[in-house]
Amino acid sequence: MVLLSIVVPTYNEKGNVLPLAEGIAKAFSDVEYEIVFVDDNSPDGTAGAIRSLPDFGKKIKLVPRAGKLGLASAVRDGAESASGEWILVMDGDLSHPPETARKMFDSREGYDLVIASRNISGGGKSKEWNASRDAISKSAEAMCRPFVARRTSDPLSGFFLVKKEILSRTRVRVKGYKILLNLIYDNPKIRIKDIPYIFMARFSGKTKLDVTEIANYVFDLGRLVFGRKTTVK
Repeated sequence: MVLLSIVVPTYNEKGNVLPLAEGIAKAFSDVEYEIVFVDDNSPDGTAGAIRSLPDFGKKIKLVPRAGKLGLASAVRDGAESASGEWILVMDGDLSHPPETARKMFDSREGYDLVIASRNISGGGKSKEWNASRDAISKSAEAMCRPFVARRTSDPLSGFFLVKKEILSRTRVRVKGYKILLNLIYDNPKIRIKDIPYIFMARFSGKTKLDVTEIANYVFDLGRLVFGRKTTVK
């Protein structure tokens, strides 16, 4: 049985999938793992690049989707196709280092959710982050903090490891990129561990953060706070 499924949502990441797969293979050389790429019909040929990877059909799966449907549902669809006991969610642009992913996996004992945090000692952001993007990130975190208290130092991280059973039993209510917030808010009793990491600049391609994504976040927060939730007992 596969122990770890690494779910990677992609949209226009053709230039990143090979170095990412190579980095994961090196970091998890002694672990039974699979990579589940979920591609939203990328016009740059990302799906073709994934199918060309050496381990495609072995350690690598592709979940193709009809269009740009959002990161949260991509994680859900990837988890549904995953075979592992644990689900590791990471970006497809190498901003989330595979070496940190391995540290997260090795830190899982006794926990249900391991979060890579930019906001604790040893964590942070690369120098390529500009001031406006950093301000957006801090403002978004301030908005959600009253609803998750201090359960984690980085509730908006897109880089986390969670037991599949918890993800599968949580109704995904967000549509944007903050599915971690959904997990934390709807599962108040799960055991959480933070580990530090440096959020790197993307290896290739353009950032997906724009005005639409910021608006989606505001609506997602409203759905969590005022919508019906499903809690793991």
